[in-house]
Amino acid sequence: MDSVAIMLAIIVPTIAAILGFAYWYRASNPRAEYRPDWAYSGRVELVVWAIPALTIILLGGVAWIGSHQLDPARPVEGTGPPIRIQVVSLDWKWLFIYPDQRVASVNTLTVPIGSPLQFELTSSSVMNAFFIPQLGSMIYTMNGMVTRLQLRADNEGTYQGLSAHFSGDGFPDMMFDVHVVSQMGFTDWVARAAKSSEAMNAESYVKLARQSVDDAKRTYRLDDPLLFQAVATQHIPAGPGPSLDREAEVSPRSH
Repeated sequence: MDSVAIMLAIIVPTIAAILGFAYWYRASNPRAEYRPDWAYSGRVELVVWAIPALTIILLGGVAWIGSHQLDPARPVEGTGPPIRIQVVSLDWKWLFIYPDQRVASVNTLTVPIGSPLQFELTSSSVMNAFFIPQLGSMIYTMNGMVTRLQLRADNEGTYQGLSAHFSGDGFPDMMFDVHVVSQMGFTDWVARAAKSSEAMNAESYVKLARQSVDDAKRTYRLDDPLLFQAVATQHIPAGPGPSLDREAEVSPRSH
């Protein structure tokens, strides 16, 4: 809206000036001064160049301020304690690690309402894109790198998260559920996940990282709180990514 207002401040006077000049310098107006030898006016040059320059400065300022306000890594305020969530995009599933709560989940993300959600994201193989449309701010995941995203959920409910970047045969099914629960409900979920019979560590991660479309939504107790760092720093080797060999042994539907 600010950009539109700034541009209208130029467009509207310009249109008015066109109509005014056309009316004043019409053939039937004897008061219009005819000056065939006129060539230059410093005041006209000042107006002609100053107004566009000011417009560019103002539009640039609006873009600069707005871009920093919408920075995905900019902290957001909340009504609850911040929750740190580490995200790994796999072929073709999502792993969510809660290092402070010592739990993890696959294809399901549970968060408390009102809390600032501090996401750290990486990829196990090819570049992907993490996106929860109802919460906003799509962001890429890349192997060997960590991107950061700050979100907050203001309403309880179940939403749909997805991959927004084509990453191979299993891409269409690379979705995950987002459960926004109360603060007490999140505490209860963490307690249940911590009692899971399945553990998330380097060994189980390597098995999970094998290419497959895994529709199951599982929770784990987190045995290795530094697992995300090992993936992001490539201490755990990256996956092969989608194969161009149509006879490859790995099937997207294998579990």
